[in-house]
Amino acid sequence: MRIHRHRIRRPTLDVPQYRVNQKIKSPEVRVIGAQGEALGVLPIEEAIKLAEAKEMDLVEVSPKAEPPVCKILDYGQFKYQKEKEAKKRKAQSAEVDIKGIRLSVRIGVGDLQVRLNQALKFLEQGDKIRVELPLRGREKAHRDVAQQVMEGFLEQVKAVYPVRIEQEIKYLAGRFTMIVARA
Repeated sequence: MRIHRHRIRRPTLDVPQYRVNQKIKSPEVRVIGAQGEALGVLPIEEAIKLAEAKEMDLVEVSPKAEPPVCKILDYGQFKYQKEKEAKKRKAQSAEVDIKGIRLSVRIGVGDLQVRLNQALKFLEQGDKIRVELPLRGREKAHRDVAQQVMEGFLEQVKAVYPVRIEQEIKYLAGRFTMIVARA
């Protein structure tokens, strides 16, 4: 039998686990009713009987309190609401990627326009862009030309979107780089 080592592992939602009914370990709990009214501190057996009488569950919502706080509610519906909130939080927390655009000293007008369109598309999606321009051979003797290409590209991007420069244009190890994000 073949072992699959390269399966895509999707991260699960970070929904906290709650203790329900008999899984609650504390001998005494502070009970909150189904409508939110405080019922006081009760022994665990009595609290579970009270929840079963209402055909609901006793859920430990705050285990670190002294005594732990438990609520009488429908656990299935409660769990569904917590999963829904976690999905909403995950959807709202957009990950920012750094996309790469590579230029050259002798780049043509058409190629520069293609790179510009790519950069604008990435910025529109909310990503940052790393613009790099590697120098080869005799190009290293003409850093000023490469600097002008980078600055010209930045000016063209600024003409469309207001941008924030996260890393200035700098020369390191034979290449110019800069990181730009949408302001």
